[in-house]
Amino acid sequence: MSLPLPMIAARDLAAPLAWRAGQPVSTAQFVAEAEALAERLPAGRPVNLCQDRYHFALGLAAALLRGQTSLMPPNALPETLAQLGDGPAPYALVDHDDPVALPVHRVERAAGAVPATRVPAIAAGHEAVCLLTSGSTGAPQPHAKRWGPLVANIAAEAERLAELMGTPSIAGLNIVATVPAQHSYGFESTVLLALLGGAAFDAGRPFYPADVAAALARVPRPRALVTTPFHLKTLLLAGVELPPVDLVLSATAPLSPQLAAQAEAAFGGRLVEIYGCTEAGQVAARRTTDGETWAALGALRLWREDGADGERFLVQGGHVTAPTPQADVLELLSDTRFRLLGRANDLIHVAGKRSSLAHLNFQLNRIDGIDDGAFWLPDEAPDGVVRPIAFVVAPTLDAKAVVAALRERLEPAFVPRRVIHVDGFPREATGKLTAQTLARFAHETLARLDGTEFAVPVDHPAFAGHFPGHPLLPGVVLLGWVMEALALQPALAQKLGAAPAIDQAKFLAPVGPGQRVRVKLADAGRGVAFEVTRGDTVVARGSLSA
Repeated sequence: MSLPLPMIAARDLAAPLAWRAGQPVSTAQFVAEAEALAERLPAGRPVNLCQDRYHFALGLAAALLRGQTSLMPPNALPETLAQLGDGPAPYALVDHDDPVALPVHRVERAAGAVPATRVPAIAAGHEAVCLLTSGSTGAPQPHAKRWGPLVANIAAEAERLAELMGTPSIAGLNIVATVPAQHSYGFESTVLLALLGGAAFDAGRPFYPADVAAALARVPRPRALVTTPFHLKTLLLAGVELPPVDLVLSATAPLSPQLAAQAEAAFGGRLVEIYGCTEAGQVAARRTTDGETWAALGALRLWREDGADGERFLVQGGHVTAPTPQADVLELLSDTRFRLLGRANDLIHVAGKRSSLAHLNFQLNRIDGIDDGAFWLPDEAPDGVVRPIAFVVAPTLDAKAVVAALRERLEPAFVPRRVIHVDGFPREATGKLTAQTLARFAHETLARLDGTEFAVPVDHPAFAGHFPGHPLLPGVVLLGWVMEALALQPALAQKLGAAPAIDQAKFLAPVGPGQRVRVKLADAGRGVAFEVTRGDTVVARGSLSA
């Protein structure tokens, strides 16, 4: 039987736990509303999809009081929700009208709830939440979190944040966040930091820079902004007037010292980074302007283990009750201090040299004039030598300027031969750009710019009768490849619908066995124009329509 622990850490029940549109909600009022919601919850496992952070926290607390485990999947897509695993039937906690492929229970504030006079307790061993992250197969991978370790985790975080801010505690710290509550970082460093660390959170999730500044101005000091490097850089580049902020918290990707210094100058407070993972929770923190070394939280200890599959780094202690591997390569300075070298699964080798995509991206985004950028390594290259490509959002820099700046920062093998300007990246709400999403984006961008290349097999079955002794590839095969190339460009394919028509097609030159052709597509008003080339020779062109 595990000991009970308070659902909310010791604090004045009249003190704000949350802010909604600039108005405080006391801890006593929150507890009363959570208890009222708990009485109305159906049986099962709640999937907390609330967009309002206060509603999310109410749903979480109500589920805790009912002894239920809140599920937090990576998204609300029907195929994801259909794979929530065995156990009591799931239902969705919502505060919006978007369609959800589950039975729904709407989260609303209880009118007339009498403020509570005590804080309820939760069993330390209760499985409070189950974070689900997408694995390589696309199936959600569960990571259960019990209440006791969550309490210990947040206590260690709150202690470190207070130390880095130079304050006795973070009691009364008012948090505005650009990250969703469903993400492990947003969950821990907004909702739980209020429930268990003494802070208070704003109910919104502002996105645009002016909205972030306004949300910060609505809450009193001391203020904190919980954000990501991508959101922070966008905010600082926007040129909006920013109110003083006592603490800026960043996670999901390493932050450059320059951007950290800019943030501290703009806000007048301390910038702190959090390092962690879904499996272990929060592991370490650093004030970026003090140096690149991370310090483990609380009683956590790290070590290196060498095995048949190579080196790996593990953490245990405090809220991490069993040795837990980290996904990154570390340089251990002691069992509590380390430098971060990059993801173990994003290490790349070019011309006998080793680096990581995280390091390359870090250097790319340090360049003045680059608003956002990402390196991508193709799976193969026509000449057999795979070289990285840099995609950048850089309106004031041309490719030569980007390459020149990278030559000062990177070994020659990793300086890209090609820099491609784009309008933006398909980042997640946390600012993350997953490897799968980047690969799809890169293929679509290159297909739009360069076309899609196809090799003509020497034994293609069409050559058997077209024509014996003088094999020529039939035009219908070329048109089939045009359709394949169209499928790689979703925006153009969507424009033409499920069954595009070939308006016209002209075949201008022959294509034979062993040759390579390239299909290029271009938006052409109501339709899409295509051109098929063999080297510098145009072999076919035409147009498609819906």
